[in-house]
Amino acid sequence: MVELSRQILPRPRFRFLRRPLAIVVMLTLLFAGMWLERESLLRSAADLWIVSDPITPGDAVVVLGGGLGVRPFVAADLYRQGIVSKIVVSQVAEERFVNMGVIPGHTDINRKILLQLGVPDTAIETFGIANKNTADEAASLKDWADRNASSVLIIPTEIFSARRVRWIFRREFSEKSVRIEVPSFEPERYSRVEWWMTEDGMIAFQNEVLKYIYYRLKY
Repeated sequence: MVELSRQILPRPRFRFLRRPLAIVVMLTLLFAGMWLERESLLRSAADLWIVSDPITPGDAVVVLGGGLGVRPFVAADLYRQGIVSKIVVSQVAEERFVNMGVIPGHTDINRKILLQLGVPDTAIETFGIANKNTADEAASLKDWADRNASSVLIIPTEIFSARRVRWIFRREFSEKSVRIEVPSFEPERYSRVEWWMTEDGMIAFQNEVLKYIYYRLKY
């Protein structure tokens, strides 16, 4: 009897290992499935994240700082279509070497792009003074809208930043009778269906998710 008991004793230890092993196998299969379906999952993640408002005739189209490859071009196109009669460009805070005149800053570049695209200088204005971020731009634009009795403002931006931009501007204008429209557009270096295949797309998506969380917590 003693020898039989000694032979049976190790068996519970073996059973104890079965559950962790099963969990490892299940997780392996789960991650393998996710990897095989990664394109569909990542495309769905972008579709859930991206927001874009329909465009209606407005008082002005707003060109925020950054996004030189998208924002001024969309603004010029809306102006040429007659959807807006004015383009307002953010007067952003510039680096020291820009102020020294070594290279032009974003505000000047945006204006030059608009002029090259056929927008007359009389249709271009700036808003704000040394806007440091999107929150500064939202506050500055509200002051501009008050002075110009605006009712509809169009703010084009890139696909991944649209959610944050729309939230902060609508929050700033929540007590105003001004409609904020934020249409989103694909930049040249990545698209919503293949954003994870480029470094620019990966960085943009990651940064905008983090910035959106930061904005919701801070503002």
